[in-house]
Amino acid sequence: MNRALGVLTCGAFLSIVLGVLGSGEPPLVLVLGAVFTALATLGFGWVRGRERLAWGAAYVAVQLPLAFVLFTIDAGVGTTLFLVVLVSQAVLLRLPRPAVALVIAVIPLVHLGMSLGEGLREGVGTLMSVLFAAVITELLLREQRSRAELAEAHAKLRDYAAQAERLATAQERNRVARDIHDGLGHALTVVQMQVKAARAVLPADPGKADDVLGKAQDQAEAALAEVRRSVRTLREPRLVPPLPEALEALAEETSATGVAARLTVSGTERPLPDEQREALYRAAQEGLTNVRKHAGAASADVVLDYTGSAVRVEVRDDGRGTDGGASAGFGLVGLRERADHLGGKLAFTSTPGHGSALSMEIPG
Repeated sequence: MNRALGVLTCGAFLSIVLGVLGSGEPPLVLVLGAVFTALATLGFGWVRGRERLAWGAAYVAVQLPLAFVLFTIDAGVGTTLFLVVLVSQAVLLRLPRPAVALVIAVIPLVHLGMSLGEGLREGVGTLMSVLFAAVITELLLREQRSRAELAEAHAKLRDYAAQAERLATAQERNRVARDIHDGLGHALTVVQMQVKAARAVLPADPGKADDVLGKAQDQAEAALAEVRRSVRTLREPRLVPPLPEALEALAEETSATGVAARLTVSGTERPLPDEQREALYRAAQEGLTNVRKHAGAASADVVLDYTGSAVRVEVRDDGRGTDGGASAGFGLVGLRERADHLGGKLAFTSTPGHGSALSMEIPG
């Protein structure tokens, strides 16, 4: 905008120069026109850069009388354009609207020396010209502000998108970590326990050892299939049978490793969304894995309780118990994340010599 007004000012001054050369008017108009042009180009850019109202008011207070004098000497196109430029610059300097309105109202007074009819006609024409210039300049300013605000909004959106991407990456990383721990970790624990059991009975009962090793092989193949599925697509939903059936299979796995486990279902069974069912399944899986690895228990109970507004899974054992340190394990951290995400709660209690209990309750 500054550049366009600078070009218009220089064009107006060139018009004055050509008029003086062609008509022989006094050279004073050239001197004053050169001063106005210098102030309207170099001076205006400096004043606008200060961004202070006092400088803008001082600029207009100097240029307005100068333009009046020029118009009095040479009431031509060039001096009229000077007035138009001055009004646009007053708007660009962001003077208060009353001040801009006063400048616009004063400018038609340059025609006071004319006859009433001619002065009125010329005054209205000049008024319309400077008013049009003021409106156009204000609209351009608003467009510039809108573009600046839009650019700022785009920058914020890019920041928000980057933050969302980082959050999604962290959530996905945590989800993959939970799946590796809950799925592959559980399967390898079962295989380990079954191999230990097979080695224990191998000298005395090779047939039973072979049966246990066969189960370990099946478990290892199932774990390998799950790893391949995860590599194929991390987001493919895990196909889980009905929850009671899946928990019964977990109890049988645990019993096969030497810890007698039984499932008790209470309440009216109902279908659950995949995410809720997966979370409850993983809670029971983690509980039984801990029973086999740490509890030293002879038996474990898995309870699936359907209440009116929630579903609860609990794993209890009769093992040695702990002092609570196990509650900081990664598996329990992952289960708490699942429970919090679903608006549920996770509890782990353990008493030395009296076993442990892990429970998850979620709405459903």
